[in-house]
Amino acid sequence: QVQLVESGGGSVQAGGSLRLSCEVSGYKVSGYTYCMGWFRQAPGKEREGVASIDNYGRTTYTDSAKARFGISQGYARNTLYLQMNNLKPEDSAMYYCAATKDGDSYVRACRGLADSDFGYWGQGTQVTVSS
Repeated sequence: QVQLVESGGGSVQAGGSLRLSCEVSGYKVSGYTYCMGWFRQAPGKEREGVASIDNYGRTTYTDSAKARFGISQGYARNTLYLQMNNLKPEDSAMYYCAATKDGDSYVRACRGLADSDFGYWGQGTQVTVSS
């Protein structure tokens, strides 16, 4: 059974930093193609992609994340990270990690960051940035 568990969220002032983590279990990574990503959803808004990384280590960022956020994986690739720097109030949201299911197009998922392309989701971790 695949499980994704996020942590690391919290409340910070504008300009601060947070590092989100996502522990992934039951997910096949060694020798498999996949895409993992971070999404966020603010109250009253649709969920949006933030960043993605595939099994080759290639990363994609949306415009809102470029130059401020960094996505990475742990050595065993069973932990996903999102380093967020220079946070702004508009970054406040619930942040989710997600992963593609075996057989799904990991290339499309990683490039497009459409949540419909990801089959596994965590429960989310809240990030609140005050001005």
